[in-house]
Amino acid sequence: MSLINVNNLTFCYPGSFDNIFENISFQIDTDWKLGFVGRNGRGKTTFLNLLMEKYEHSGTIDKTVEFEYFPFNIKDFRKKTIDIINDINREYDFWELKREISKIRINEECLYRSYNTLSKGEQTKILLVALFLKKNSFLLIDEPTNHLDLETRMIVAKYLNSKTGFILVSHDARFLDNTIDHIIAINKNNIEIQKGNFSSWYYNKKIQDEYEISENDKLKKDIKRLNKAKLETAKWSAAVEKTKNGIRVSGIKPDKGRIGHKAAKMMKRSKNIESLQTKAIEDKNKLLKNIERSDSLKISPLQYYTSNLVYLNNVSIYYNNRLVCDNINFMINEGDRIAIKGRNGTGKSSILKLIKGDDIRYNGDFGRGSNLIISYVPQDMSFLKGNLKEYINKNDIDESLFKTILIKLDFTRDQFEKDLKDYSSGQKKKVLIAKSLSEKAHLYIWDEPLNYIDIFSRIQIEKLLLEYKPTIIFVEHDEAFLEKVSTIQINL
Repeated sequence: MSLINVNNLTFCYPGSFDNIFENISFQIDTDWKLGFVGRNGRGKTTFLNLLMEKYEHSGTIDKTVEFEYFPFNIKDFRKKTIDIINDINREYDFWELKREISKIRINEECLYRSYNTLSKGEQTKILLVALFLKKNSFLLIDEPTNHLDLETRMIVAKYLNSKTGFILVSHDARFLDNTIDHIIAINKNNIEIQKGNFSSWYYNKKIQDEYEISENDKLKKDIKRLNKAKLETAKWSAAVEKTKNGIRVSGIKPDKGRIGHKAAKMMKRSKNIESLQTKAIEDKNKLLKNIERSDSLKISPLQYYTSNLVYLNNVSIYYNNRLVCDNINFMINEGDRIAIKGRNGTGKSSILKLIKGDDIRYNGDFGRGSNLIISYVPQDMSFLKGNLKEYINKNDIDESLFKTILIKLDFTRDQFEKDLKDYSSGQKKKVLIAKSLSEKAHLYIWDEPLNYIDIFSRIQIEKLLLEYKPTIIFVEHDEAFLEKVSTIQINL
C-alpha cells in the first residue's frame, strides 16, 4: 500500500481565466478501486493527465507509483493491429496476447488487419488488451466502456475485479457498481471521496440534496418572516423618533421620560432581527452548492402520414466487401423505440446508416417511407471544430432553442465562446444530441448517444424519451438505459 497525496492543487489551461481546480487537497490509497464521476467538463480527464505530469500546475502531487493511462495514443491507424499492440507494449509473450484476446472475445484474424478497419468497439477491445498486458502499474482508465458491447463490459468488469489499485472514469452505473470500492466525485464546488460503490454514493448524494433543499425552503421562509419583522420594527422606531419632538403619533403619547427607553428597546430588537437575518442568509449560502441541475428536456417529433416508416426483410449488409450481418428482419412503426444490440463489429452502425440513407452495400428487401425526415446522432465527433456560432449557421439550427438545451445539459455561457475542438468528449456528444433535440423529425436515429455522457445528463435523456415517446432507433450498450427506454430490442 502507498498513498497519492494531492495538496493545494490549482490548474487552468493556458489562455483561460477559469481554474479547473483551485486549492484542492485529498489523499488516495493505491489499493483502492476508485470510480471517478462528475459532470462533463468538470476535469476528470484533466486530473488524470495531471497525474501523468502532462501539464504544469501549482500545488503538489506526491506519489510513489508508476501510472499507466488508458486510452493509448495511436499515431498511425493504418498499421496492422498487432503492430499497434507492439508499439504500446513489447514486454509480453505471444501466448499471453492470445489469452487476452480470447478473454475479450476478439478473433485472432483481427490482429493482422489494419487497425482502421476495425469497428470502434473492436478498437477499444484491442487497446484494453494492450493495457491488460501491462504489469505493476497503477491504472488510470478513462471511459473504457465507450463503444463496448454488454458482454465485453462484463468481461472488463470481471478483469478489474481481479486488480487492485486504479482510477476508473465511467458513466455506466452498473459497470461502476461491479468494479469499484471507493468513489471520487467532482461536484460543482468541491471534490469528495467516499467508501462504497456508485449506488451508495448516489443514494447519499440524493439524501444530502433533499436535506439541503428542505433546509433552503425553511431558510427562505425565515428570511421572509425576518424581513417583515424588520419592516415593522423600522416603522415603530420611526414613530418613537417622532415623539422626541413632542409630536403625537397614533397609539403613542409623547412621554419624554420613556422615549429613551423605547428607542433603546427598538434599537436592540432591530439589531437582534438583523443579526438573525444575517445568520439565516449565511446558512442559506452554505446550501445548494452541489445540487446538480436536471432541468427537463423537450423534443418535437413529427407525425408521419402512415404508421410504418421503415422495413427490412432478409437484409444482409457488407462493410469493406466483408459480410457483417445477414437475415435482418424488422419494421419501424410510429412510436417504436427500437434498440439494436449485439457484439462489436456485428453491423449495428451500418444498419443505422442504411436507414439514414448512406451508401451502404446490402442485399435483401429494404424500404424507407417517402419524404421521411430523419435526425441523426453519429458516433464520430472528430468533425466538430470551429466556434458554436458557425456550427449553428451551418446546420440551420434554432440558436435560442439549441443553446437553451445545452444550458440544461450543464453548459455555461462562457463555453459558447470556445472552439468546439477544445470541448471534452462529453460536451461534444451533448452538442450532437442538442442539435437532434432542436430538430423536428419523423424518425430519430442515435448511434451510441450515451458515450461520454455523464450520469445526470443520462437521466435527463431517459426522462425525455419516456415522456415524449418519439419514434427512435438507436444503438446503446448501457443495460439499465435499454431496459427503461426501449420498447423493442433487436439482437444481432
